[in-house]
Amino acid sequence: GSATVEWIRVGTRYQVHLEAIVGAPFAPLLVRRVSSEGELGDNGLTPRRFEGEQRVAFRSRRWAMSFEPERVRLPDGREVPSALGVQDEASLFVQLTWLFTTQPQLLRVGRTVEVPLALPRRVEPWQYDVVGEETLQMPFAEVPTMHVKPRRIAKPGGDMTAEIWFAPGLQYLPVRILIHQDAQTYIDLTLQRAPQQAAAPR
Repeated sequence: GSATVEWIRVGTRYQVHLEAIVGAPFAPLLVRRVSSEGELGDNGLTPRRFEGEQRVAFRSRRWAMSFEPERVRLPDGREVPSALGVQDEASLFVQLTWLFTTQPQLLRVGRTVEVPLALPRRVEPWQYDVVGEETLQMPFAEVPTMHVKPRRIAKPGGDMTAEIWFAPGLQYLPVRILIHQDAQTYIDLTLQRAPQQAAAPR
């Protein structure tokens, strides 16, 4: 399959779009699209609206969430209390990059980063552990990375989880994202070419 991530910034406004296609483009087994839009500020990304869409075979579903300073409106219409620094499924990866860029000491083996995450059914804190240093063989070069792993384990009927490999030499961008639906079902996203403005890998 294939995937694309698009980052758009105009002033203090941002949009991030992620699309993953599993199977042939003309007859995909799965298509998943997620989008986040909001504002950039002193605490990184502040989402205002999130939209998701997933198609598997002939079944499809869509969902959306909106964010206000004190509450988050979930897809079923319920409103739940928000949290400082809350992110959605699409903005999470960019927010972690911002955290590691502005506070590189967080990206050390043994450290834990906590991020409030808005999911379709609730808002709750997720813990991500920095578990090790790994050098990945990418299509364009060998890239030293830091492996960040959620404490939560994906299981059938539960929330998806994402292991992430951040590259300090490439502006702390995630160069690999392994998204688990359960132990047997996952999407493995790897960067195909170096970012144009990134520093050379160290």
